[in-house]
Amino acid sequence: MLNKPIPIILDTDIGTDVDDVWALVFLLCCPELDLKLVTTSTGDTEYRARIAAKVLSAMGREDIPIGIGLHLDDCPKTHDKWLGTYSLNDYGGEIITDGVGAICDQVLSSSETPTILGIGPLPNISAALSRAPDIADLARFVGMHGSLRKGYLSSDKPHREYNVRLHALACRDVFNSELQKIITPLDTCGNIYLDGDRFAQLKSGQSDAAKVIIGAHEGWLEGITDWPAYKKLDMSQRSSILFDCVAVYLCFAHEWLKMEELPVLVTEDGKTLIDETGANVNCAMDWRDQETFLDFLTDRLLG
Repeated sequence: MLNKPIPIILDTDIGTDVDDVWALVFLLCCPELDLKLVTTSTGDTEYRARIAAKVLSAMGREDIPIGIGLHLDDCPKTHDKWLGTYSLNDYGGEIITDGVGAICDQVLSSSETPTILGIGPLPNISAALSRAPDIADLARFVGMHGSLRKGYLSSDKPHREYNVRLHALACRDVFNSELQKIITPLDTCGNIYLDGDRFAQLKSGQSDAAKVIIGAHEGWLEGITDWPAYKKLDMSQRSSILFDCVAVYLCFAHEWLKMEELPVLVTEDGKTLIDETGANVNCAMDWRDQETFLDFLTDRLLG
């Protein structure tokens, strides 16, 4: 008998880097997962909700509610070209203005243990834990956070990873909570991308997933012309770094990754350190078979 799909609450800062779009679409292509709610984190969270809504609509999933999270910062609107005139009024599903409350309600009403999947900074989840502390005993957390032994692009020096650094104290709250915690730090997600034949297949792919991803990718490229990290690369022939897709995979499997239970300390300035005073976190620290994962990701997106 097949296992029932795992209920997922996705908390995302979709709308800056395009990898969140890839992650949302990948999640929808995984029958192992059952997306119950999307909430938007940091920046202009209504703008982010519009992007999530357009993705869900294009994927035929307007049954999924969207919660607008805490608007704490500004954010570059790198998806404007792809988003166009699409508004939340165009979405056929439910829009919830209190995204933090939506997280609490979804966890507290779930008959099974839901997974809170965080692929952005964590103020929404920190606030939900403060508002309804019982959710720490009723859910588990999977996230794309931190940098422990390696940094961006497999650097030997750890970095202050963006999702932690932007709101470090919120991340520390989540890591120090009683939630069961699983993360992919930069050690395993900081150099994940599709290029060559894999990306070419997606560019010519006819699945809804491939069309959404390539459309969003091409629109995003017009919004990042001043991003130095990508200026020397031909981004028309490869994806961005797909940090968040690894976190989606960790929601239901880890056979292609090497996991370690480590004490992780989050500092006030956004470092993540292996330190005996830190909270216990199950960390994906290396790959057993990265190439098979990349093939799997491509196949799922091709349908």
